[in-house]
Amino acid sequence: MVVGDFPIETDTIVIGAGPGGYVAAIRAAQLGQKVTIVEKGELGGVCLNVGCIPSKALLSASHRFHNAQHSEDMGVIAEKVSLNFEKVQEFKNGVVKKLTGGVAGLMKGNKIEVAKGEAYFVDENNLKVMTEKASQTYTFKNAIIATGSRPIEIPNFKFGKRVIDSTGALALKEVPKKLVVVGGGYIGSELGTAYANFGSEVTILEGAKDILGGFEKQMTQIVKKGLKAKGVEIVTEAMAKSAEETDNGVKVTYEAGGETKEIEADYVLVTVGRRPNTDELGLEELGLKMSDRGLVEVDEQSRSSIENIFAIGDIVAGPPLAHKASYEAKVAAEAISGERSAVDYLGIPAVCFTEPELATVGHTEASAKEAGIEVKAAKFPFAANGRALALNETAGFVKLIALKENGLLVGAQVAGTGASDIIAELGLAIESGMTAEDVSLTIHAHPTLGEISMEAAEVVLGTPIHTM
Repeated sequence: MVVGDFPIETDTIVIGAGPGGYVAAIRAAQLGQKVTIVEKGELGGVCLNVGCIPSKALLSASHRFHNAQHSEDMGVIAEKVSLNFEKVQEFKNGVVKKLTGGVAGLMKGNKIEVAKGEAYFVDENNLKVMTEKASQTYTFKNAIIATGSRPIEIPNFKFGKRVIDSTGALALKEVPKKLVVVGGGYIGSELGTAYANFGSEVTILEGAKDILGGFEKQMTQIVKKGLKAKGVEIVTEAMAKSAEETDNGVKVTYEAGGETKEIEADYVLVTVGRRPNTDELGLEELGLKMSDRGLVEVDEQSRSSIENIFAIGDIVAGPPLAHKASYEAKVAAEAISGERSAVDYLGIPAVCFTEPELATVGHTEASAKEAGIEVKAAKFPFAANGRALALNETAGFVKLIALKENGLLVGAQVAGTGASDIIAELGLAIESGMTAEDVSLTIHAHPTLGEISMEAAEVVLGTPIHTM
């Protein structure tokens, strides 16, 4: 006897349980909606399982190992520092397990049904959730698509044993003696940093004129200097041509400076960008408006061309950032509930966890000029900060962008240790409509890295204390 596929009714169905999807589900449930979330993999999506979180755990461990070997300037001399990479992976996996388990608890606590399987839209009010053994139809009033993205595979670099993506790089059983990284964006630079700290001989091949294209040159120069100090070779304006597996590794062929060159390594990590996961959901048949790149076109409330279907995160325009997805998730859930919620991207920061860290929020000098905004920019160096000196981490600066007419803060850039945390205060200042004077009048504890923001604000005002 065949059991019928009787539709299950729900108010809002969310496809994808990453930092966009699970946040959307929770906020929708908080607002009184009956919510179902569909996930074909693990709760937490790419970010928690094979992205943001495990990469930062790996970076943290690598930083400690590197520092244990290189703290002679501070009088700390360690002999025979050893690395148990299996233990490093256990630590990383433990962090992931805690967070994904936390998401599962949040789903249960908010009475959100979790449906395991792949989603496929039947029409604008029905979709099927399919597994290898069964199919279940869900009827919904509203849907939020949060399916994220996947690494781009380039010609002649098919992912396999020796040609790996970021997921593969996070799951290596051993530290490679030699690692080639194709793509010097934030993923390639972060993982290149981690493995260089662990002792790998790292080469970064970048097609553009510089690595970390999303950040200002004066910021990336500091990172490049740090990478080169670790022995990392950076080849810019390099075109990766092919990867050929050998008996013990992989041979990479690339073009640079008008010459064809070869380099052998244990692995080649390809991080040249990500592709939106919108191609197996039935969106074309649904008639959803999409860009040539497969991104869903949405309005300021994350609503697609079909009124009751929303899209957030990596599958819509903008940088593929986890916190951007979470922000859009709340807006979409609130819009479904009838609230006048809309996105405003000026206060969304971007962070790269290199050494030192890079962070930016709001306008840069260049983007302000392009927008026709007259601004004044001011910097304060980490080298003039007591806490940075005590940490022996003096590379970098805080830079503030303020309107020339009234000092209103419209942007900030931070290059230096703790940039990922410092940027939060500056993002809050921009979001709250604060001026440079407001920041300068905020009493900052001493000695802290946070003082650098206050000092930079004083430079904007023309009244700096600790610099000329």
